[in-house]
Amino acid sequence: MSDAPQMVDVTIDDVHLSVPQGTLVIRAAEQAGIRIPRFCDHPLLKPVAACRQCLVEVGMPDRNTGELRFMPKPQPSCAQTVTPGMVVKTQFTSEVADKAQRGVMEFLLINHPLDCPICDKGGECPLQNQAMTEGRGTSRFADAKRTYRKPLKLTSQILLDRDRCILCQRCVRFGKEISGDVFIDLQGRGGGTAPTDDHYFMAEQIGGFDTSTLGYHDPKGKGSGDAGISGPYGDAGIIGSVNEGELGPSDRDISGRAFASYFSGNIIQICPVGALTAASYRFRARPFDLVSTPSVTEQDASGSAIRVDMRRGEVVRRMAGNDPEVNEEWITDKDRFAFEWDRQDRLTTPLVRENGELVPTSWSDALHRVREGLEAAQGAVGFLPGGRLTFEDAWAWSKFARTVVGSDSIDARSRSFSEEERSFLASRVAGSGLGVTYGDLEKASQVLLVGLEPEDECGALFLRLRKAVLKGSLKVSTVAPMTSNGSRKLKAQLLRAAPGTEVEVIESIAAGGLNGDLAKALKGGIVLVGERAGRTPGLLSAVDTLAARVGARLQWVPRRSGERAAIEAGLLPGLLPFGRSLVDAQSRQSLGWSDTVPTQPGLDVQGIVEGVLDQSVGALVVGGVDVRDFEEPGVVLEALEAVPFLVSLEVRASVVTECADVVLPVAPPREKNGTFINWEGRLRPFGQAMSARSLTDRDVFVRLADEFGVDLGIATLEDLYNEVNPLMSWTGSRAPFVLVTAPAPEPVPAGQALLATHKPMIDAGRLQDGAPWLAGAARQPVALVSAQTLALVGIHEGERLTLTTERGSITLPAVVADLPDHVAWVPECSTQSLVHMSLGPAGSHVALSSGEVAR
Repeated sequence: MSDAPQMVDVTIDDVHLSVPQGTLVIRAAEQAGIRIPRFCDHPLLKPVAACRQCLVEVGMPDRNTGELRFMPKPQPSCAQTVTPGMVVKTQFTSEVADKAQRGVMEFLLINHPLDCPICDKGGECPLQNQAMTEGRGTSRFADAKRTYRKPLKLTSQILLDRDRCILCQRCVRFGKEISGDVFIDLQGRGGGTAPTDDHYFMAEQIGGFDTSTLGYHDPKGKGSGDAGISGPYGDAGIIGSVNEGELGPSDRDISGRAFASYFSGNIIQICPVGALTAASYRFRARPFDLVSTPSVTEQDASGSAIRVDMRRGEVVRRMAGNDPEVNEEWITDKDRFAFEWDRQDRLTTPLVRENGELVPTSWSDALHRVREGLEAAQGAVGFLPGGRLTFEDAWAWSKFARTVVGSDSIDARSRSFSEEERSFLASRVAGSGLGVTYGDLEKASQVLLVGLEPEDECGALFLRLRKAVLKGSLKVSTVAPMTSNGSRKLKAQLLRAAPGTEVEVIESIAAGGLNGDLAKALKGGIVLVGERAGRTPGLLSAVDTLAARVGARLQWVPRRSGERAAIEAGLLPGLLPFGRSLVDAQSRQSLGWSDTVPTQPGLDVQGIVEGVLDQSVGALVVGGVDVRDFEEPGVVLEALEAVPFLVSLEVRASVVTECADVVLPVAPPREKNGTFINWEGRLRPFGQAMSARSLTDRDVFVRLADEFGVDLGIATLEDLYNEVNPLMSWTGSRAPFVLVTAPAPEPVPAGQALLATHKPMIDAGRLQDGAPWLAGAARQPVALVSAQTLALVGIHEGERLTLTTERGSITLPAVVADLPDHVAWVPECSTQSLVHMSLGPAGSHVALSSGEVAR
């Protein structure tokens, strides 16, 4: 049977064309080059025919006589599918369609305020544009317009001007169909009453169901309060989403409102009028003031396309780019709103330590001191580049460390790590090229998630999975301690596993095992394993064995934007670029690097830290790392303070800066060209959005190599690509994956629990600094436990639960979840919950006790 779609012949404005069966009339018209005005229509949303702006005349052959008969009334082209022999007349060839469209436009403008000059959408507004082409020159409406108090603060970052809303429901449909978060909906009936009437009747409007804004009496409701903003005419704005019924702590965000979504900012971009605006962009610019540059997100490993909009040398907003193969037209709120992080505590001048204090100096002096310090270490130098570098910068780190310093002690993993993970990445990930893609996920029948929460760790991946699930073509299973919000929206089958027992669950996915049915379903399916799988000894080995046994494709999904590029550039001990093994002579020679490349593997992060403390490592070169991400942040900080010579390459000041002997400022993504490699293995190049004199990591190492009298050969990007491109395909020997046997889980002492944790998307990370509106929309931190575990502690849900280890304690509101007994989950790096600093790594034993009652 052929997979080719059945084609249908249709005529639109005397243009004959053949389109696939099921094509909407409005899409067929686009293929013919005919523009039909619309507002509610969006290619990634289901048809709803809400705005009626796309009305056209439609004729079809009579089923008996074959005579062409037109429907008695115009039809919405966004909801009408083509049929054989259909004839469509748009506003260009039909007076009926033209009159209908102009009539709809007149109705839409009856209550719409004439505030285009002060509206944030002005200059890029479909309503404004179409009012000029399909609207009347003058209005016939002479009565009072419907008005609302505005703006309404839906979340800490999204403002709603209900006066401007045309009820297209794009925002509502996005929440229901795309993100799965129904945080906004259509409310009320009819057009309401005019403000001149005695009795006010609530009109149909968009919003969260909030009694303070809808005018209902609620004895438990809070006042609408002071929103801290005002409307265009000076009227005070109001706060919404605070009186939405009985909500627990886990249902609210940091600002106290009902939690909206990690993807809520998309409704601002798809709104066809100025009804939805961003607090961070409000009244800051107009489209004709902006210089726009296509770019790629640095917030996660999705590779999502974004657009950076600048005004007078400052980034004022970021928008979603249109890339059907990757993120389609959606990005996370973190991608959209977290763009001010590189303006906080920005380093612009090299610093050196004099008499215990950091003082500014010249680049030549700073680089000279770095050379002296590294030479004094005599090759005993550790390199910690971090996981957020572009490929070009990662290549410079790798080549400088091995050819100039002669050190293989380099590790980009500023997080949980293990030797098993290093071996897995070197054998299965490095040099593997483009693997499982977003498109493959849509076509798959079964996906297994291991150590991965896509909604929190890779937003675009979550949206693509959910899209396939809603189509009915995909089933998702997840190995996790609980059903997360994201798993619930994916309708995922939960394979419940307490920390340390994941290997046992994976091994049950076999014929005759507890999850034998899943083994059959995974044949030809996909296994996505997150970087957190490296925390559990033997888990990566078990997943690799499972994929081979059931015939599934295996793909590793990191959290940080530069992790995959770091692996391809060889930023792991014993690993040379694109999967080459350091111990193999042919691999070393194939690079064409100098003879100073080490022949034996160097130290990983743990070895480097221990080497500093036992004085076998004499110098450290550190990139943009956050010590809070390490499982032993105190030990790492001790090493940074103890090392004889510390060089820091950073965008902004940090605790590493305070310990450094030389600080070399480097450029953030907006100030350079580069390439991220996303979780698929797809190259994601981006351009420089801002003109700046800052140096990239590559520039710094080229200049530093010159101090040593060495030419790195990558002074320009063209030089680097000429060197890299012939090396990308490596078919020689690779280091084998050394499988690890999982140890038996340790029993949990009485009165204690196992610690489970992962990072929510919006947390206390440094890449979100400078975005207070985004921070307010983060989920409220809570401690999740089973009902039985909570009962053993002797407290009730909503009361405060304290988790304690020898490092410290964390106290959060307790919420019951479907966790195994004697397991407690808290967010890894959120306000009030810095797990590694206060408790320890995942899998630690924590004591549970009662805290004070939440107010």
